[in-house]
Amino acid sequence: MKPSMFVVGLPLTAGGCASTLPPDVIGSADVQQTYAVSPLQYRSPLSSYLARQPVDPKPWRRQNDLQSPANGDAS
Repeated sequence: MKPSMFVVGLPLTAGGCASTLPPDVIGSADVQQTYAVSPLQYRSPLSSYLARQPVDPKPWRRQNDLQSPANGDAS
C-alpha cells in the first residue's frame, strides 16, 4: 500500500469516529430552557466623536527620554 493512502485515510477514519451524533446537535424543544434577550438600544456611531486639530511636533529627544527606562538599561 502507498504511504499516501495512510496520510489521507487515517484522518478520515478518525474524523468519522469522532463525529457528534445528530441528537446532540439539534436544539432542545423544551420551553423552560429558552433564554431571554434584552432589547438593543440605538447608539449613534458619531456619539463619541472628538474633533482633533493638528499640532506641531514635539522635540523627539524629550519624547525618547520619557519613554526610556530610568536607569538607561538597553532591555
